[in-house]
Amino acid sequence: MNWDDMRFFLAVTHTGQIARAAVQLGVDATTVTRRIRRLEQALGHTLFEQRRDGQHLTEMGERLAAKADALERAMSDVTEQGAHPLEGVVRVSASEGFGTWFVAPRLGGFSAAYPRLNVDLVANSGFLSPSRRETDIAIVLARPRKGPLVSRRLTDYALRLYASRAYVEGAPIASKAALRTHPLIGYIPDFLYAPELDYLEEIDPQLSPRLRSSSINAQHRMAAAGAGVAVLPCFIGDTDPNLVRVLDEVRITRSFWLATHRDVLALPRTRAFVDWLVGAATADRDVLLGL
Repeated sequence: MNWDDMRFFLAVTHTGQIARAAVQLGVDATTVTRRIRRLEQALGHTLFEQRRDGQHLTEMGERLAAKADALERAMSDVTEQGAHPLEGVVRVSASEGFGTWFVAPRLGGFSAAYPRLNVDLVANSGFLSPSRRETDIAIVLARPRKGPLVSRRLTDYALRLYASRAYVEGAPIASKAALRTHPLIGYIPDFLYAPELDYLEEIDPQLSPRLRSSSINAQHRMAAAGAGVAVLPCFIGDTDPNLVRVLDEVRITRSFWLATHRDVLALPRTRAFVDWLVGAATADRDVLLGL
Protein backbone atom coordinates (compact mmCIF):
# COMPACT_ATOMS: atom_id res chain seq x y z
CA MET A 1 0.00 0.00 0.00
CA ASN A 2 1.23 3.46 -0.91
CA TRP A 3 0.85 5.50 2.29
CA ASP A 4 0.59 8.73 0.32
CA ASP A 5 -2.78 7.44 -0.93
CA MET A 6 -4.05 7.89 2.62
CA ARG A 7 -3.76 11.63 2.15
CA PHE A 8 -6.22 11.39 -0.74
CA PHE A 9 -8.48 9.08 1.26
CA LEU A 10 -8.62 11.54 4.16
CA ALA A 11 -9.33 14.46 1.85
CA VAL A 12 -12.38 12.68 0.39
CA THR A 13 -13.44 11.57 3.89
CA HIS A 14 -13.34 15.14 5.24
CA THR A 15 -14.82 16.93 2.23
CA GLY A 16 -17.39 14.29 1.26
CA GLN A 17 -16.82 14.76 -2.46
CA ILE A 18 -14.02 13.83 -4.85
CA ALA A 19 -14.28 17.21 -6.60
CA ARG A 20 -13.86 19.11 -3.34
CA ALA A 21 -10.98 16.88 -2.30
CA ALA A 22 -9.28 17.59 -5.62
CA VAL A 23 -9.53 21.35 -5.04
CA GLN A 24 -8.15 20.96 -1.52
CA LEU A 25 -5.24 18.83 -2.72
CA GLY A 26 -4.51 20.96 -5.79
CA VAL A 27 -4.97 18.11 -8.28
CA ASP A 28 -7.68 17.06 -10.71
CA ALA A 29 -10.58 14.78 -9.78
CA THR A 30 -9.23 11.97 -11.97
CA THR A 31 -6.07 11.81 -9.87
CA VAL A 32 -8.07 11.58 -6.66
CA THR A 33 -10.26 8.83 -8.10
CA ARG A 34 -7.22 6.89 -9.29
CA ARG A 35 -5.55 7.12 -5.88
CA ILE A 36 -8.69 5.94 -4.08
CA ARG A 37 -9.10 3.00 -6.48
CA ARG A 38 -5.45 2.04 -5.94
CA LEU A 39 -5.93 2.12 -2.18
CA GLU A 40 -9.08 0.00 -2.45
CA GLN A 41 -7.25 -2.54 -4.60
CA ALA A 42 -4.38 -2.73 -2.12
CA LEU A 43 -6.78 -3.31 0.78
CA GLY A 44 -9.21 -5.52 -1.12
CA HIS A 45 -12.19 -3.48 0.06
CA THR A 46 -14.47 -0.75 -1.23
CA LEU A 47 -14.02 2.36 0.92
CA PHE A 48 -16.70 4.69 -0.45
CA GLU A 49 -20.25 4.44 -1.74
CA GLN A 50 -21.33 6.87 -4.43
CA ARG A 51 -24.53 8.70 -3.49
CA ARG A 52 -26.35 11.70 -4.92
CA ASP A 53 -24.59 14.13 -2.60
CA GLY A 54 -21.10 12.63 -2.89
CA GLN A 55 -18.95 9.90 -1.39
CA HIS A 56 -20.01 8.10 1.81
CA LEU A 57 -17.76 5.76 3.77
CA THR A 58 -18.49 2.05 3.78
CA GLU A 59 -18.07 0.02 6.97
CA MET A 60 -14.47 -0.73 5.98
CA GLY A 61 -14.01 2.93 5.13
CA GLU A 62 -15.18 3.90 8.62
CA ARG A 63 -12.63 1.54 10.17
CA LEU A 64 -9.82 2.85 8.01
CA ALA A 65 -10.85 6.48 8.66
CA ALA A 66 -10.50 5.96 12.42
CA LYS A 67 -6.94 4.68 11.95
CA ALA A 68 -6.06 7.32 9.38
CA ASP A 69 -7.41 10.12 11.57
CA ALA A 70 -5.27 8.86 14.43
CA LEU A 71 -2.23 9.04 12.16
CA GLU A 72 -3.19 12.52 10.95
CA ARG A 73 -3.78 13.60 14.53
CA ALA A 74 -0.28 12.49 15.51
CA MET A 75 1.21 14.33 12.55
CA SER A 76 -0.83 17.45 13.36
CA ASP A 77 0.38 17.37 16.94
CA VAL A 78 3.96 17.31 15.73
CA THR A 79 3.21 20.22 13.40
CA GLU A 80 1.57 22.16 16.21
CA GLN A 81 4.55 21.58 18.49
CA GLY A 82 6.77 22.89 15.71
CA ALA A 83 4.91 26.22 15.92
CA HIS A 84 3.61 25.98 12.34
CA PRO A 85 0.14 27.47 11.73
CA LEU A 86 -2.86 25.15 11.58
CA GLU A 87 -4.05 24.33 8.09
CA GLY A 88 -6.63 22.16 6.37
CA VAL A 89 -10.42 22.15 6.22
CA VAL A 90 -12.99 22.16 9.02
CA ARG A 91 -16.53 21.25 7.96
CA VAL A 92 -19.30 22.55 10.20
CA SER A 93 -22.96 21.56 9.95
CA ALA A 94 -25.49 23.95 11.51
CA SER A 95 -29.16 24.73 11.24
CA GLU A 96 -29.97 27.30 8.58
CA GLY A 97 -30.88 30.01 11.07
CA PHE A 98 -27.94 29.61 13.46
CA GLY A 99 -25.46 29.11 10.65
CA THR A 100 -26.68 32.15 8.70
CA TRP A 101 -27.46 34.61 11.46
CA PHE A 102 -24.96 33.75 14.20
CA VAL A 103 -21.99 31.74 12.90
CA ALA A 104 -21.51 33.32 9.47
CA PRO A 105 -21.25 36.97 10.63
CA ARG A 106 -18.53 35.99 13.11
CA LEU A 107 -16.46 33.68 10.91
CA GLY A 108 -14.21 36.51 9.78
CA GLY A 109 -12.70 36.65 13.25
CA PHE A 110 -11.91 32.94 13.17
CA SER A 111 -10.41 33.22 9.69
CA ALA A 112 -8.19 36.10 10.78
CA ALA A 113 -6.89 34.04 13.71
CA TYR A 114 -6.30 30.92 11.56
CA PRO A 115 -5.57 32.17 8.01
CA ARG A 116 -4.51 28.74 6.73
CA LEU A 117 -7.66 26.98 7.90
CA ASN A 118 -10.59 26.71 5.49
CA VAL A 119 -14.13 26.45 6.89
CA ASP A 120 -16.99 24.71 5.08
CA LEU A 121 -20.18 26.00 6.72
CA VAL A 122 -23.13 23.79 5.75
CA ALA A 123 -26.16 25.78 6.92
CA ASN A 124 -29.46 24.29 5.82
CA SER A 125 -32.50 22.36 7.01
CA GLY A 126 -31.31 19.15 8.65
CA PHE A 127 -27.83 18.21 9.75
CA LEU A 128 -24.89 16.27 8.40
CA SER A 129 -23.82 13.31 10.50
CA PRO A 130 -20.47 13.36 12.34
CA SER A 131 -20.92 9.61 13.01
CA ARG A 132 -20.80 8.93 9.26
CA ARG A 133 -17.94 11.44 8.78
CA GLU A 134 -20.17 13.76 6.74
CA THR A 135 -18.99 16.67 8.90
CA ASP A 136 -16.33 17.39 11.49
CA ILE A 137 -18.63 19.35 13.77
CA ALA A 138 -22.42 19.34 13.99
CA ILE A 139 -24.42 21.97 15.87
CA VAL A 140 -27.66 20.16 16.64
CA LEU A 141 -30.88 20.79 18.57
CA ALA A 142 -30.74 17.75 20.86
CA ARG A 143 -27.92 15.80 22.46
CA PRO A 144 -27.03 12.77 20.32
CA ARG A 145 -27.58 9.46 22.11
CA LYS A 146 -25.89 7.07 19.68
CA GLY A 147 -22.67 6.77 17.78
CA PRO A 148 -18.96 7.30 18.56
CA LEU A 149 -19.56 10.96 19.38
CA VAL A 150 -18.45 13.49 21.94
CA SER A 151 -21.16 16.05 22.66
CA ARG A 152 -21.55 19.09 24.86
CA ARG A 153 -24.14 21.81 25.32
CA LEU A 154 -23.06 24.84 23.34
CA THR A 155 -25.68 27.31 24.55
CA ASP A 156 -29.32 27.89 25.35
CA TYR A 157 -31.24 30.29 23.13
CA ALA A 158 -34.64 31.93 23.25
CA LEU A 159 -37.43 32.30 20.69
CA ARG A 160 -40.26 34.81 20.67
CA LEU A 161 -43.17 35.91 18.52
CA TYR A 162 -42.33 38.57 15.92
CA ALA A 163 -44.20 40.60 13.35
CA SER A 164 -43.40 43.67 11.28
CA ARG A 165 -43.94 47.09 12.81
CA ALA A 166 -46.52 47.92 10.17
CA TYR A 167 -48.43 44.70 10.83
CA VAL A 168 -48.59 45.27 14.60
CA GLU A 169 -49.68 48.88 14.16
CA GLY A 170 -52.52 47.79 11.89
CA ALA A 171 -53.58 44.73 13.89
CA PRO A 172 -52.57 44.86 17.57
CA ILE A 173 -52.37 41.49 19.37
CA ALA A 174 -53.44 41.61 23.01
CA SER A 175 -53.39 37.93 24.08
CA LYS A 176 -52.39 34.41 23.10
CA ALA A 177 -56.05 33.66 22.35
CA ALA A 178 -56.05 36.54 19.87
CA LEU A 179 -53.29 34.82 17.90
CA ARG A 180 -55.91 32.41 16.54
CA THR A 181 -57.33 35.20 14.39
CA HIS A 182 -53.98 36.16 12.82
CA PRO A 183 -52.09 34.51 9.97
CA LEU A 184 -49.29 32.56 11.59
CA ILE A 185 -46.01 31.63 9.92
CA GLY A 186 -44.26 28.35 10.68
CA TYR A 187 -42.81 25.08 9.49
CA ILE A 188 -44.37 22.51 7.17
CA PRO A 189 -45.22 19.56 9.45
CA ASP A 190 -44.07 16.97 6.90
CA PHE A 191 -40.67 18.67 6.69
CA LEU A 192 -40.13 19.24 10.39
CA TYR A 193 -36.67 17.71 10.72
CA ALA A 194 -36.53 17.98 14.54
CA PRO A 195 -39.33 17.86 17.15
CA GLU A 196 -37.72 20.82 18.92
CA LEU A 197 -38.99 23.01 16.06
CA ASP A 198 -42.66 22.43 16.90
CA TYR A 199 -43.18 25.79 18.61
CA LEU A 200 -46.79 26.84 18.03
CA GLU A 201 -48.34 23.88 19.84
CA GLU A 202 -46.27 24.79 22.86
CA ILE A 203 -47.82 28.26 22.85
CA ASP A 204 -51.40 27.11 22.18
CA PRO A 205 -52.43 23.63 20.96
CA GLN A 206 -55.07 25.23 18.73
CA LEU A 207 -52.56 27.28 16.76
CA SER A 208 -51.42 26.16 13.32
CA PRO A 209 -49.47 28.06 10.66
CA ARG A 210 -51.26 29.40 7.62
CA LEU A 211 -48.04 30.31 5.81
CA ARG A 212 -45.51 27.50 5.95
CA SER A 213 -41.94 26.93 4.87
CA SER A 214 -39.15 24.47 5.64
CA SER A 215 -36.77 27.45 5.71
CA ILE A 216 -36.44 29.68 8.78
CA ASN A 217 -35.01 32.39 6.52
CA ALA A 218 -38.14 32.27 4.37
CA GLN A 219 -40.28 32.49 7.51
CA HIS A 220 -38.29 35.53 8.59
CA ARG A 221 -38.78 37.20 5.23
CA MET A 222 -42.53 36.58 5.35
CA ALA A 223 -42.78 38.12 8.81
CA ALA A 224 -40.61 41.10 7.83
CA ALA A 225 -42.82 41.71 4.79
CA GLY A 226 -45.92 41.95 7.02
CA ALA A 227 -47.48 38.61 6.10
CA GLY A 228 -48.19 37.57 9.69
CA VAL A 229 -46.71 36.48 13.00
CA ALA A 230 -43.76 34.08 13.29
CA VAL A 231 -41.84 32.33 16.06
CA LEU A 232 -38.20 33.25 15.50
CA PRO A 233 -35.00 32.84 17.49
CA CYS A 234 -34.11 36.11 19.19
CA PHE A 235 -30.77 36.16 17.38
CA ILE A 236 -32.82 36.56 14.18
CA GLY A 237 -35.84 38.58 15.29
CA ASP A 238 -33.97 41.12 17.41
CA THR A 239 -31.41 41.65 14.64
CA ASP A 240 -34.00 42.91 12.14
CA PRO A 241 -35.10 46.50 12.94
CA ASN A 242 -38.26 45.96 10.87
CA LEU A 243 -39.52 43.36 13.35
CA VAL A 244 -40.97 43.84 16.82
CA ARG A 245 -41.73 41.37 19.55
CA VAL A 246 -45.34 40.29 20.05
CA LEU A 247 -46.67 39.24 23.47
CA ASP A 248 -43.72 39.56 25.86
CA GLU A 249 -45.08 36.73 28.03
CA VAL A 250 -44.39 34.22 25.25
CA ARG A 251 -40.81 32.97 25.49
CA ILE A 252 -39.56 29.56 24.35
CA THR A 253 -36.15 28.17 25.27
CA ARG A 254 -34.15 25.61 23.32
CA SER A 255 -30.51 24.48 23.27
CA PHE A 256 -27.77 23.98 20.72
CA TRP A 257 -25.42 21.01 21.18
CA LEU A 258 -21.98 20.45 19.69
CA ALA A 259 -21.34 16.94 18.39
CA THR A 260 -18.09 15.63 16.93
CA HIS A 261 -16.71 12.20 16.17
CA ARG A 262 -14.43 11.26 19.05
CA ASP A 263 -11.49 10.74 16.69
CA VAL A 264 -11.98 14.03 14.86
CA LEU A 265 -12.31 16.07 18.05
CA ALA A 266 -8.67 15.40 18.88
CA LEU A 267 -7.48 17.10 15.68
CA PRO A 268 -6.00 20.54 16.44
CA ARG A 269 -8.03 22.25 13.72
CA THR A 270 -11.27 20.82 15.14
CA ARG A 271 -10.34 21.82 18.67
CA ALA A 272 -9.52 25.32 17.44
CA PHE A 273 -12.95 25.78 15.88
CA VAL A 274 -14.80 24.30 18.85
CA ASP A 275 -12.95 26.56 21.28
CA TRP A 276 -13.64 29.59 19.10
CA LEU A 277 -17.36 28.80 18.75
CA VAL A 278 -17.79 28.20 22.48
CA GLY A 279 -16.11 31.54 23.12
CA ALA A 280 -18.36 33.30 20.60
CA ALA A 281 -21.51 31.80 22.15
CA THR A 282 -20.36 32.79 25.62
CA ALA A 283 -19.49 36.34 24.58
CA ASP A 284 -22.85 36.86 22.87
CA ARG A 285 -25.01 34.99 25.36
CA ASP A 286 -27.37 37.98 25.70
CA VAL A 287 -27.96 37.97 21.94
CA LEU A 288 -28.84 34.28 21.99
CA LEU A 289 -31.14 34.60 24.97
CA GLY A 290 -32.77 37.80 23.78
CA LEU A 291 -31.85 39.75 26.92
